[in-house]
Amino acid sequence: MTGIVIREDEAGGVLVVTLAGRVDSNASTELETRLIGRVAARDTRLVLDLQGVEYISSAGLRVFLRLLNKVREAEGDLVLCSMAESVREVFELAGFMSIFAVEGSRALALARLSAAS
Repeated sequence: MTGIVIREDEAGGVLVVTLAGRVDSNASTELETRLIGRVAARDTRLVLDLQGVEYISSAGLRVFLRLLNKVREAEGDLVLCSMAESVREVFELAGFMSIFAVEGSRALALARLSAAS
């Protein structure tokens, strides 16, 4: 069993992926396969809700960066939201806060994508 739970929902043409648990090397392959697969299937407007993520490793950060690149290649949009403080700190230390669009809540993330369309 991986240490991550992945739930997918649709909201107004946006794929909302809710993650819970640990985004580490054990979970990264499954997560990357699933998310990159959705982008390949033309789900190019995504919100990643990280409210339930308690830990992210460098392997997890690589998955998010690869996903962002694939979304951009497909001319889509990706917004991260609801980061726990510990996850936000990892993103800040890695310099990722300036690379990713980040909002405090799912509602704000969806509003940001609505404004971008």
